[in-house]
Amino acid sequence: MKARLLRTLACTVLAAAAARGATPAARPAVTVDWDHVLRPSVTTLSFQVVVNPFLRRGAVLHGPAFAAIAELRADAVRFVPWLPYPRLAVAELEAPTAGRTSWDFSLLDPLVEDFMQASGDRPVMMDFSTIPAWLFATPAPVAYPADPDEVTWTYTQGTELRPGGLQELADYYARVAGWYLAGGFVDELGRRHESGHRYRFAYWEVCNEPDLEHKMTPRQYTERYDAIVAAVRRVAPDLKFVGLSLALPSQAPEMFEHFLNPANHAPGIPLDMISYHFYALVDRSQTAEHWQHTFFDQADRFVATARYIDVIRRRWSPATQVALNEVGTILPADRESKSADPATLPPIPPEYWNASGAVFAYLFAESAKLGIEVISMSQLVGFPTQYPSVTMIDWRTGAPTARYRVLQLLRQHFQPGDRLVVTRTEEMYPDTLVQGFVTPHGRKLLLVNKRNRPVTVRLHDPVAAGTLEAVDVASGPGPARRSGFAGADVALGPFAVAVLTFSPPSS
Repeated sequence: MKARLLRTLACTVLAAAAARGATPAARPAVTVDWDHVLRPSVTTLSFQVVVNPFLRRGAVLHGPAFAAIAELRADAVRFVPWLPYPRLAVAELEAPTAGRTSWDFSLLDPLVEDFMQASGDRPVMMDFSTIPAWLFATPAPVAYPADPDEVTWTYTQGTELRPGGLQELADYYARVAGWYLAGGFVDELGRRHESGHRYRFAYWEVCNEPDLEHKMTPRQYTERYDAIVAAVRRVAPDLKFVGLSLALPSQAPEMFEHFLNPANHAPGIPLDMISYHFYALVDRSQTAEHWQHTFFDQADRFVATARYIDVIRRRWSPATQVALNEVGTILPADRESKSADPATLPPIPPEYWNASGAVFAYLFAESAKLGIEVISMSQLVGFPTQYPSVTMIDWRTGAPTARYRVLQLLRQHFQPGDRLVVTRTEEMYPDTLVQGFVTPHGRKLLLVNKRNRPVTVRLHDPVAAGTLEAVDVASGPGPARRSGFAGADVALGPFAVAVLTFSPPSS
């Protein structure tokens, strides 16, 4: 009885489709209205560099990593000396006394010098994110490894600054700024420290993920931001400042409400830019068949969060810009890699890198639609103990992953100043993202296959001649595959990120 009912329903659907003259298997077309500009793009494609031992001089990845920075030539690359390696991140590890200070840039300097050299003349975003632990009130002094290459996850203790700590915090960052931007500084005992550095930084970001690191309240963070910015501006008046840098933006609406309200800041404190982060997460039971849905479902929720944040920003501080300066995906074994023997960790499936790259490309297109100024892939070098599934280059060989290749492809084709045009699909829940751009080099389509299977995109208006470049499972970690294209059907491999460039009409 049940089988007969199902056959009857199927026949009814087919008959109705035939009556409309439709073919049930026909793929809805994508229509690009090249003359209808949605908005000019202001979005810079970038990435972040997190300081770790693999970037130190003499390390096997030192050469490949800094060569990759130079090759990508991105603006607003985010450089972050971070908490797992206090000796590589903090320039004054011990509190000053009446007779001595502990200022020491000998481990940090080579990293900054090599980064600035690789960056060339590009504007950079610096975040000396880790606050000296002695500035916080803690039950006991916070220990840190003697070995600069030994990882620790317990350095950022305490929530309240010690008495006088707010001024000490501001002074610490003013001296770090002086070291790198003004040739040196005078320490707590009145002694001059000469560096010889006179770099130019475009952006100075204040702290990293304060909602997690030291668990700052909106009031605490805003007060500390104001103190740091006021002190650093006296050293470098031309700097732009980046605030918030939140790990979990969907859980912290009060942070945006408080921080973006100028009334909550000291007079004259700039609100140049805010930043926040996104990582798509999966659990151990999930494979690529699940990633194709989980990753993009989470990405869609993040885009919804970004829209709400933008409403808050436009209400309180519409001139403030936005950076999504940590964007990536994380596999569950990354959390285990903080303590496990790397040899016991499960291998990362090759298709994961393409899935992760596709998520980034998808979020780039959505960010461009929202008018977000910076989106940065996280991170250049990850490895066991520091999020191996987030890396852009292989920690064993230095070779690019597909994530790197996706960023490389996007940067080759899309820049601020491009015009996004209205692009429509008839599908309610499309397997692909398609977005048209008019660039100084002609018309281009960005296509992202969100699925772990081949997908065909049918264009409403066939292409007379063009070039298709794609990073997908077939290209793996290699450069984008390039081929000529003509016709209406664009075939995309699993988790493909592709750019279709239209050839100019012949005269």
